[in-house]
Amino acid sequence: MADNIYDILIVGSGPAGLTAAIYARRAGKSVIVLEKEVFGGQITHSPKIENYPGYLEMSGNDFAEKLLEQAQNQGAEIDLAEVLDVTADSEGIKHVMTDSGEYLCKALIIAAGSKHRELGLPNEEDFVGRGISYCAVCDGAFYAGKHVAVIGGGNSALQEAVMLAERCSQVTVVQNLPFLTGEEQLANKLFSMDNVDFIYNSVVEAAEGDGELKRLILHNTEKGQSVPLEVDGVFVAIGQLPENGPFRNVAKLAVNGYIEAGEDCMTGTPGVFVAGDCRQKNVRQITTATGDGAIAAVAACRWIDSN
Repeated sequence: MADNIYDILIVGSGPAGLTAAIYARRAGKSVIVLEKEVFGGQITHSPKIENYPGYLEMSGNDFAEKLLEQAQNQGAEIDLAEVLDVTADSEGIKHVMTDSGEYLCKALIIAAGSKHRELGLPNEEDFVGRGISYCAVCDGAFYAGKHVAVIGGGNSALQEAVMLAERCSQVTVVQNLPFLTGEEQLANKLFSMDNVDFIYNSVVEAAEGDGELKRLILHNTEKGQSVPLEVDGVFVAIGQLPENGPFRNVAKLAVNGYIEAGEDCMTGTPGVFVAGDCRQKNVRQITTATGDGAIAAVAACRWIDSN
């Protein structure tokens, strides 16, 4: 805690953070990783990964467990704590305040990732766990043989739709654009499934039900019409939101909340680096997250050695 100054403190235990921990420990630095929710990050919710080099397929949970084991075997410390604020003193030491106390470090790597974007409905929270879910791998089994909707048209939404179509009687993909934005291979797989249909140019206007979700009200933005969609459940996969608020004192945030930094992962604040999905960039994949983690760790080690 506050009496011990770590060489490198890493916020977030997703692929970016754990990769950074592995590289930093191999360079002989003392390392601690702070995670506020699930060790492994959002990747643990992915039912199947097929685009990581060297593996035909694996689950996100298996991948996360291997990364965590590797980081711990290298000697990285792992703590469960939520970062609330970060400041740097006159000597360059970073003070990381958490819900369980203060941590001190010479260099900080922000790999906080992002969280699921919500629909923004006034009663959305009332239906979470009662018809609204953000994770098909977590809750899909509850809807076997039932009709569900998947909101979104990107890779995450299409992956969830494929998994759900294998156990649900009907899957309706609702996309706010006139086309899907995910990979063509995933889209074609869904197009070939008899129990999958698509509603385009539509957004969720309301969720209705008596305790349990019974229907969505969809607004067609092209026609200006609203229609009901009777469903047993809905899986929301409309993107992610960065959680970079606690780092605003040591990193510049873009309008969309992501940390502004180039491919060198440097934030502009001496000794503060960023890696993974919380960084402003065009491509967010596991490979780019692990790449960021390696770059940030190497940069942090060099910074420590030269200061």
